Amino acid sequence: MRAPQDPMILQAIRHSQALQKARSVSLSRRGFLGAAGMSATALALAACSSGGQRADLTPAKDVSATEKTLAWSNWPAYMDEDDDGNYPTLIGFEDESGITVTYNVDVDDNNSYYAKVKDQLALGQDIGADTVCLTDWMVARLVRQGYVQELDRANIPNIANLSESFANPDFDPGRKLSLPWQGGFAGICWNKEKVPAGLKSVEDLWDPALKGRVGVLSEMRDTIGLIMLAQGADITGEWGDDDFANAMDAFTQQVEDGQIRNIKGNAYLNDLQSEDTFAAICWSGDITSLNATAGDKWEFAIPDAGGTLWNDTFVVPMGSAHKANAEAVMNYYYEPEVAAELAAWVNYVTPVVGAKEAMDLIDPELASDQLIFPDEETLSTVHVFRTLTPQEENDYQAQFQKVLLGS
Repeated sequence: MRAPQDPMILQAIRHSQALQKARSVSLSRRGFLGAAGMSATALALAACSSGGQRADLTPAKDVSATEKTLAWSNWPAYMDEDDDGNYPTLIGFEDESGITVTYNVDVDDNNSYYAKVKDQLALGQDIGADTVCLTDWMVARLVRQGYVQELDRANIPNIANLSESFANPDFDPGRKLSLPWQGGFAGICWNKEKVPAGLKSVEDLWDPALKGRVGVLSEMRDTIGLIMLAQGADITGEWGDDDFANAMDAFTQQVEDGQIRNIKGNAYLNDLQSEDTFAAICWSGDITSLNATAGDKWEFAIPDAGGTLWNDTFVVPMGSAHKANAEAVMNYYYEPEVAAELAAWVNYVTPVVGAKEAMDLIDPELASDQLIFPDEETLSTVHVFRTLTPQEENDYQAQFQKVLLGS
């Protein structure tokens, strides 16, 4: 394990804010979709191809012992970078392990990525990635369909550092098939100059004073999830069609009345910055990045009724022939000092116990940021949108997309 004063960590801390200012806010972890210009129609088609039949596949033969390589697919701006565009922690892993990593920033959206690789997944073939980090609801789909390999915990001793809060998702109890990479919250945000009184609830977004100045997310589980929470539904529990329909009715009404101006992916940040919108349903890490980029003008809050919690998560596809190498990189990023170095740059929630203490030795202010190192009290205010059945996933997404297409 690295010492807390590793110079690479110090370098990451020094460069973190400067590098965030240099990158476009529309190309963060959740932003590439908007830049790529994928249409809502294409998203709807991909979303409705969730499938439900579990495949009977055999994992590829693992050749990690003789082939020290690893192909890793991930989202944009989700790895620490230096001024030359290199990835310090990844270089550290290669030096330590002798494994050469091809790091591909090719996950532009959960649905579009799935649409690109689903045929190979269904046949148990190589998808061009030995490991990929997708959002938990998509990982739930892959698990349900039998498309991912079981992890060998003996190769991941640092899994002992996994926060208990993320240890037993309903789609993978005990984390036998997946391991969290980074996570975040969906909540509400506002321009402090335009909304000086601030916001406390989702209902505050429907204030007539904000008509035409509200943005919401095109991620159904976050936008509808927050509305459901505001209506008193437990999104982690046994809610059903009526609860979803009630939230959709409220959402549709606000769109038709013109209260909601835009429904977007991470491009909502551009709307906040241009002041097309003054308030929004938003993602936590994005607001940290926006404030670093464009001035400390925005505030993020978890609504009184609660926010949503999501994770992007490692899996090893059935066609991967380098599972042990993938497990090695997972183990490396679960070293607290490495996790702290990564968190200093990406500004999302780390699932690694001990990372906060490692950061506290270097940057106490960053270590106290509840959006990166939430304590149990903060975690108690956010909720994971329960895993949907294939039928629910198709039906609910279709209802949501209908509003998006008509907006």
